[in-house]
Amino acid sequence: MAMKFRGATTALAAVLGAAGMMAIARPVTAADEPRRIEITAQRFSYSPAEITVKKGEHVVLSFHTQDVTHGIKFEELGLKTEISKDGGVLDFTPDKAGDFVGRCSRFCGTGHGSMTMTLHVTE
Repeated sequence: MAMKFRGATTALAAVLGAAGMMAIARPVTAADEPRRIEITAQRFSYSPAEITVKKGEHVVLSFHTQDVTHGIKFEELGLKTEISKDGGVLDFTPDKAGDFVGRCSRFCGTGHGSMTMTLHVTE
């Protein structure tokens, strides 16, 4: 009899534990997801060339290229990624407002020096 009781207690504890975990776990909502922005890099520009985000907003910049390998570096924000045919990603949450210029960080030809993108971070 004690054996049956112990098995039932163990089963009950497992069920209550699972129910408790479900009660404290909150569902993921669209508000929890980062804002994803698709960007194309090509000789000698980014499209779009200007992006506006909010300070404290979780952002993912997803870069793609169809020509050569590029890069982008936002010196003031400490952000940098290489953009190969497989893409490149900057996943960040800006902590200061302002206008920040990203420059191509990988030599891609004669127009490389003018390849920039502006990130506007608003309050």
